[in-house]
Amino acid sequence: MKKKTALITGAARGIGRAIAETFAANGVDLIITCHHSNEQLLQLQKELQNTYSVTCRTFVGDLGDENCVQELYTNIEETDILINNAGISHVGLLQDMTLAEWNRIMASNLTSAFLCSKYAIPMMLQKQSGKILNISSVWGNTGASMEVAYSASKGGMNAFTKALAKELAPSNIQVNAIACGLIDTEMNQHLSDDEKQQIINEIPANRMGLPEDVAKLAFSLCAEHSYLTGQVITLDGGWT
Repeated sequence: MKKKTALITGAARGIGRAIAETFAANGVDLIITCHHSNEQLLQLQKELQNTYSVTCRTFVGDLGDENCVQELYTNIEETDILINNAGISHVGLLQDMTLAEWNRIMASNLTSAFLCSKYAIPMMLQKQSGKILNISSVWGNTGASMEVAYSASKGGMNAFTKALAKELAPSNIQVNAIACGLIDTEMNQHLSDDEKQQIINEIPANRMGLPEDVAKLAFSLCAEHSYLTGQVITLDGGWT
């Protein structure tokens, strides 16, 4: 069987890095991207190629910019799996947020998923198969005070997932999302130890999630489940 190729955005660290490692460990060739962290991305590329003997290509750029996404796809012949993981957060009152900050969140978290999907879909249609997986958040389901823009972008991603799944299901392309709870990544480092513990006390599983927890679910969704599509699967230890 021909090896599959996965494009993973936001792969330099955190959840994206864990997903890249899990897919590489299962023999999937990779294209990994990030916005700024070229050195981290190149180090990950080296580690994955040396450890798992997979092909791993890198790309650095703003995937909320169509010119940048066009440049990325110029060198991609096929994409079997697309993981839309790139994203940033913003903590603060909505009234204090600038339009530029709002637009930046939307471009990074939602427009990037639109653009990467737009350019991957024709390749998947040609083969009548493919997987698109969007990494979302429980705040896209319930909303979070002080994170209105982030919540809105993830709520948009959830609706994007459900609608695109219906559009692509006749072509045997599955589109799903993982709505992550509190995951132990740099994105949550703005929380103090006391704040983290308060949240953990509310989580029935009694711990933060790990990037590896997300990665294992991501691989399962992309390796199997041809009848599962249009789902936003909550991974939060029973929190919400």
